[in-house]
Amino acid sequence: MTAWFATNLVALALLPPLSLVLLMAAGLILHRRRPRLAMSLLLLAAIALYALSTPWVSGVLLKSLEISSPLDPARLDGAEAIVVLGGGRRLDAAEYGQDTLKGLALERLRYGAHLHRASALPLLVTGGMPGGGTLAEGRIMQRILEDEYHLSPRWIEDRAETTWDNARFSAALLRQDGVRRIALVTHAWHLRRAVPEFEAQGLEVVPAGIGFSSTEIDDVLDVLPTPAGLRDSTFALHEWLGILWYKLRSFA
Repeated sequence: MTAWFATNLVALALLPPLSLVLLMAAGLILHRRRPRLAMSLLLLAAIALYALSTPWVSGVLLKSLEISSPLDPARLDGAEAIVVLGGGRRLDAAEYGQDTLKGLALERLRYGAHLHRASALPLLVTGGMPGGGTLAEGRIMQRILEDEYHLSPRWIEDRAETTWDNARFSAALLRQDGVRRIALVTHAWHLRRAVPEFEAQGLEVVPAGIGFSSTEIDDVLDVLPTPAGLRDSTFALHEWLGILWYKLRSFA
């Protein structure tokens, strides 16, 4: 069992929906011996499932992670490079006949290309092969940039398995060319964890977030459970869990 697999297995157990399934299972197991406790666990799981599945709650959770506003292109003047973080791969995608990017990674890559065209700053793409596969995420990003955007990244980092790896491996490449100030492209809810990791490597970081969240209740659908709401809540809780883990590791 690799460290990456073990870490993700623990995270799955702590995050919804598996954590809520485990809570309900505990309630069912205890319903004969401890009926009050069992009912409390089942009620807690049901309430949490409902709340976390609503777009409003997921929006509040994601907004709590945001540390910047949408980037003003004028702020790119001082940056020397654009770093695009990977966001996951689909392994052996049948329609492509090989590994390809997931939607989150494509969103980040598209915005990185947009900033590159607006500024002419060189691009760095970063991502390895966590969980196996045949193509590193950095290499897939390179191929998509070249084939679909007709752009070539200056640096390709293809070993990183975590955000921490993204920072230290990318910084090593950038230092070779004397780059000290970067625009960091990732989702707005990921910047709170990602920016400190790059700053810890001696880089100055301009946050270039995408996918900013809303906490407004526009209609009744915002307080009704949806699959997308549960997904977004899980993203947010995963980030807070990752931030806690990184802080604990820094004390080790």
